[in-house]
Amino acid sequence: MNPEARRILVLDPDEESGAEALRELGRDGYQVTAVLTLKRALALMARQEYDLVVVALGVAGLTTRKLLGRIRESAPRVPLLALVQSGRTEQAVRALKGGAEDYLTKPVDPYDLKSRVGRILERRDLADRLTHLQTALTQRYALTSIVQHSPAMKGVVQRISQVAPASSTVLILGESGVGKELVAKAIHFNSPRRHRPFLAINCSAIPANLIESELFGHERGAFTGAVERVRGKFEMAEGGTIFLDEVGEMDPQTQVKLLRVLEEREFMRLGGSRNIRIDVRVLAATNASLQQKIRQGRFREDLYFRLQVITLQVPPLRERAADLSELVRFFLDSLSRTNGVPIPEIAPEVLFLLRSYPWPGNVRELKNLLESLVVTLPGQRIEAADLPPAIRGEQALEAIFPSVEAGMTLREMERELIQKTLANTDGNRTRAARILEIGVRTLQRKIREYGLR
Repeated sequence: MNPEARRILVLDPDEESGAEALRELGRDGYQVTAVLTLKRALALMARQEYDLVVVALGVAGLTTRKLLGRIRESAPRVPLLALVQSGRTEQAVRALKGGAEDYLTKPVDPYDLKSRVGRILERRDLADRLTHLQTALTQRYALTSIVQHSPAMKGVVQRISQVAPASSTVLILGESGVGKELVAKAIHFNSPRRHRPFLAINCSAIPANLIESELFGHERGAFTGAVERVRGKFEMAEGGTIFLDEVGEMDPQTQVKLLRVLEEREFMRLGGSRNIRIDVRVLAATNASLQQKIRQGRFREDLYFRLQVITLQVPPLRERAADLSELVRFFLDSLSRTNGVPIPEIAPEVLFLLRSYPWPGNVRELKNLLESLVVTLPGQRIEAADLPPAIRGEQALEAIFPSVEAGMTLREMERELIQKTLANTDGNRTRAARILEIGVRTLQRKIREYGLR
């Protein structure tokens, strides 16, 4: 917090007291203005924003409620520090109920004044950062921010918009790396619970002897090393959403407890003696066949039916060819900003190669590849030679350019390249022109020239 950037307005009809506050806070670098009347204070607040108003109660003969109300009308978000006459405890109580952040008793101790002002401004900074973070998260996971040119992904986004407003449990299915957690976050941040916590737990990453305590917490003495009470993730997510990734790896004992949470909306801490009621939405995900695990006796059938109230299937990247170009550009932009390097250009043949690759690791594999290229790229342009051998192999090239042969003219090769690009972009001329690095009008002219459809 930089005091020099903070503006404080002191409203106190006691000129000596106001001047003292001005001097003390001014020494710490705050920009302080002291006024004697409410009229003058309101006039200043109408012209300029303040970070804090220090107000002596009883100004203009107004009650505490009316005085603070007048200030709130002019500056609804500005925090208030009330100055209360010594012995007027009831006045201090009314000030806090009326919206004051804190109060001080007059005559004011300089140390207390600076300490309270610092704490109030720190709390306001924290609240502002949390609001900014919440807004950024809501924008990041807005449905319009999800790449969805392919029919398969458009269906997923439509399904998210349908299930997000509800509180029903959702089972998210899909191969490893397809973005199941992204889908879970999109459900949460487009739901009425968006302002409450979203907590993700990877059930396969936590040992079986610890996952019950991780989810439901434990009491002191519940096991060796439990020296104090610890809240579990379900308590911490109250009012929000908990995402259980790889839920098929959960041990049988914890499955029983999770089933009770889903059915009764209550649980008991490990070593506890009373039930704890909760309001938490459960989203679960798996890349395994839960039906097969049920047949193997490794997953409870009744829990499966409770989890799959609503099922959402996330398609693999190989079924999202129309999304690949935009995903590449999104990741390159994000990764370049994160690593503080310029956004690299992409050679047209690189996008062809990326589209032809089956991506067994899905979106995660694509992101990891692009991050490696952003960090290690020797120049400003990604060429086919920069790609791993598995992606730029001869088989991939043959799949992309089946009709390009030695002896073809440049005109014939250009026609073939444009035709393949249009096919890979589902006929979208704007995206095709961007890949070919030519203008849309130039592309349209060449389409007519070569008689392409």
